[in-house]
Amino acid sequence: MNNVIKNSVRFVLFLLVQIIILNEVPPIHQFITPYLYFTFILWMPFGTSRLSLTLLGFLLGYALDVFTNTPGLHAAACTLLGYVRPSILNLLLSQETSEEFNREPSVGSMGWGPFLIYVMILTFVHHFYLVLLEWLQFGNFVYFIGKVVATSLMSVLLIFVVELVMNRRKLKR
Repeated sequence: MNNVIKNSVRFVLFLLVQIIILNEVPPIHQFITPYLYFTFILWMPFGTSRLSLTLLGFLLGYALDVFTNTPGLHAAACTLLGYVRPSILNLLLSQETSEEFNREPSVGSMGWGPFLIYVMILTFVHHFYLVLLEWLQFGNFVYFIGKVVATSLMSVLLIFVVELVMNRRKLKR
């Protein structure tokens, strides 16, 4: 399938799952809010430029903001995620792997260890910034960090469930 069509379908599907299913789930405990929509940015091919990722991140976040009536929260967090992602990939992967245009970050292309670190770092960055903007203050720092960590762990779990269900494993060279 053409990358543009495949990524357009993913964009819409991740938004729909977040809006229709995950946003309707009441917060689990006081800390955990499930987020999965930003996986779209994590799954973009290795060769996607920083500018494209940043713009796609903004569009994804803005689209979710429109449907959830959260003025700019998700747009800001996804824009940051799109900007930071190439740097994290460059730290975790060799130069030739991170410049392959058609391959996508997955367990099959990166291996379990680097993919887990990649997902955990970017999920934490996204959620830290999102929760920080949501509160616009630290308030109770322990509660703040608890919410970021608990929501990040829930999101990482959801990402790995989707990763296994979608069977995106491609043979690692």
